[in-house]
This record gives sequence, structure tokens and C-alpha cells, in this order.
Amino acid sequence: MDRIIMNELVKWKDSPDRKPLILTGVRQCGKTFVLKEFGNKYFSDVAYFNLEEDDTIASIFDHDYNTQRIIEELGSIVRRKKIVPGETIVILDEIQKCKRAITSFKYFCESMPELHIVGAGSLLGVALSHEKISFPVGKIDRLEMYPMSFGEFVCAHGDGALIDAVCNMPITRSLPAACTVPLEKHLKNYYIVGGMPEVVQKWIDTKDYGAVDKKLDTILSDYESDFSKYAPKNEITKIRQIWHSVPEQLARDNNKFVFSHVRKGARSKVLEDALEWLVDAGIVYKQKLVEKPELPLSYCADDTVFKVFFSDVGLLRRKSNVYYRTILDGDANYIRFKGAIAENYVLTEMVKEGLPQYYWRSGNTSEVDFLTEYQGRIIPVEVKSADNTKAQSLRQFIKKYSPEVAIKLSLKNVGDNVQDETKIYSVPLYCIFTIKRYMEQ
Repeated sequence: MDRIIMNELVKWKDSPDRKPLILTGVRQCGKTFVLKEFGNKYFSDVAYFNLEEDDTIASIFDHDYNTQRIIEELGSIVRRKKIVPGETIVILDEIQKCKRAITSFKYFCESMPELHIVGAGSLLGVALSHEKISFPVGKIDRLEMYPMSFGEFVCAHGDGALIDAVCNMPITRSLPAACTVPLEKHLKNYYIVGGMPEVVQKWIDTKDYGAVDKKLDTILSDYESDFSKYAPKNEITKIRQIWHSVPEQLARDNNKFVFSHVRKGARSKVLEDALEWLVDAGIVYKQKLVEKPELPLSYCADDTVFKVFFSDVGLLRRKSNVYYRTILDGDANYIRFKGAIAENYVLTEMVKEGLPQYYWRSGNTSEVDFLTEYQGRIIPVEVKSADNTKAQSLRQFIKKYSPEVAIKLSLKNVGDNVQDETKIYSVPLYCIFTIKRYMEQ
């Protein structure tokens, strides 16, 4: 399965200003597979070390930060094969298990720039936020990896030509049924399967929803095991409570995250560290409220009012116990959570596009699902889970703030209109990979 991040890794390899690379990303999003594939494809030798599976490797970094010694000992003692800079790529997986290995990247940058060395870590964000690690600021390159995007999911099915066709069409052209029908089918399956590579592969191999659910259950169980294994002991119970609370809170009419809904009577200061652990681990995302939008949006965001979403829509669907047939066939009782699924999908796709994600609310009367900024403009994005594109809140936002561009995501075909000099584009949810084309207009 092709991953877009491979292109970024190739750019890193070929960069004349290359530094040691840190690759982060939520557990089981495919980091190890991609790095090994990258190494096998572009290098004559791959020296792979997993610092979690073999804790003796850390002792190589204990003596000093002499990079020549470290490389010689990793080669001769650990792998029994010489590491040759320029020919060998060194991969230190789960690097957060060894603080000195992270610090050593500073010295590799300074004294061995010809070596291609990568550190990967699922819980590196947690380690950097909660442990005293001397991080080599300015001495590393960084990449973030995510679960497979919808576009990658479609390409994994051999339908990359559909993606190319949509991207090459004029942005206001109504899409033919030859595009919309298969893409909408893929979207429903993406809601069910999500973007975890192992789950996607199981789906492609078997087309068995039951097998998909078993894979998702395993990942959810592994995440909970990580809570017990890696989180501070006094936070484990609270982390689990927040984790279980997210789907329930997304299903509410006002899906703002409320700490007292996690545990009756609980105050934010008791639970906020547990929530931040999940955020730092990349397992959940926070979407903050902006009431008075100005550039930059981060300056206007309210840190105390936010929504919480899962990092993968398939995990949310399974954690919420939504039966796959409910998504495929629809159900009158599924309307509310259908919106939550669509919003979680949009948020994760915007994260993968590198777009900031906030939301706007005016009192208790109007709410725009997403506010983002792109190329110096604030752009409102409204999400509808079906083909209903009536968006009263979006109209109020346009009337009040006069953005140059606004976007409505739904199952309705491509279209455009103008309100008060704001160009409004209707974009199908299954064409979200084109969203930046509309933002650039």
C-alpha cells in the first residue's frame, strides 16, 4: 500500500541540508513498515533496531556521545554487520525508550552528517511532554505520520485513477456518476474500516466486515494496554475514563467536551493531565473554540472550550459499537451519530492536510463546524453527513465576517454560489482530498 509520506522521506534523503530525522505518529499507523520499505527501496542496507523489544541496545548510548563508537558498536555488537554511512540507513524504532539515543541525534547532526539516521516513536510526544529529555532542538528534521487518509484508502483498492480524475477536473464541474458512485461507496467503507494499515489490508484481502471488527478490537485493546504500560500510575484510571467518554460526548447535540460528563462532579484540573496524555500520544485530537476569528486563529482560540475526536474514524466507529450495516444501509436512529462520524472524518483529513482545525460558535444559536486558515485567509467549513446543504450558521458567519471563501462538505455533488461577495463551494465529502484547491480560489 503506497503511503504519501514516502515522498517526504525521499525528499529528506536527497536534501543537501539533511539532519537526523524524527518520525512520530500514533501507534500502529504504519511507521515501522514504511521506514523499512523506504530503506529497502532506496538504500543498499537497512540497520533496524527496536529499543522497546531489545532494551540492551540502550546501553550502547550510555558511555558517551562519540558517534563513531556508537555506530561501530551498533554494527559489530548488536547486528553483527558493519554500518556504512551513505549506504546504510539506521532506524531506531521506539526511540522514546532511550533518552540518550534522542540526545545523540545532536551529535550525529554535527559530526556524522553523511549518515542517514531515523528515530521513530509512537509515544515520543508523551515522552517529550512528560519526561526530562534533552531534545536536540535545531539539530533534527521532523515528520508526523498518520493513519491512512481517504485518498490513500481509495488508492489501496487500485482506484487511484479516480483520485487523479477528480483532481484534474475543473473545480466547479459536476462530477459524473462514474466518479461519485464508487467514491461514495469507498467513503462508507472508510467510515467502517478507518485508516489503520493493518485493518485496511485485512479489508482488502477479505472484504469481511467481521474480520475488520476483530482487527479494530485488537488495536483498541492494545491502546488500553499502553495506558497501563506507559502512563503514570495515578493517571491510568482517568485516561481510561476520558477514552471511554469521547464517543458519548461526540453524540451529544452540543458535542463540546465536558469533564463532568467523564466522571460525575469531576473538575477539569483533575482530568486535564489525563486528556493531555492522550493528545500527546496522538490518540485523540482537541478542536478548540474560536468566538471572534482573527489571524492567527491560534491566538483567538479558547483553551478551555473544545471538542475531542479520535485519531481514526474506524476506531471511533468500532469504539462506539456502530454496526457496519447501519452505515451501509442508513437508519433513522443513526442520524445524530452519523454527523459525529462525518465530523471526525473531516477533522482527521484536515490534520493530514496540515490545516489548523478550530470551530466557531455564536452563543447557543449558531455554530460552524470548522474554521481553518490557509494562505493568510480564514476559511469556514460546514459539514453535513448527507446531501442536505442548508447551512444557516454558515450564512450567519459569512454575513458577520465576510470571508473570501467558504466550503460546504456533504454528499451533494460539486457546486458553487455567492453570498455577500463570499464564494461558497459545495464539495462532496468523498472529494475532501481536493479541499485546498477550493481554498486557493
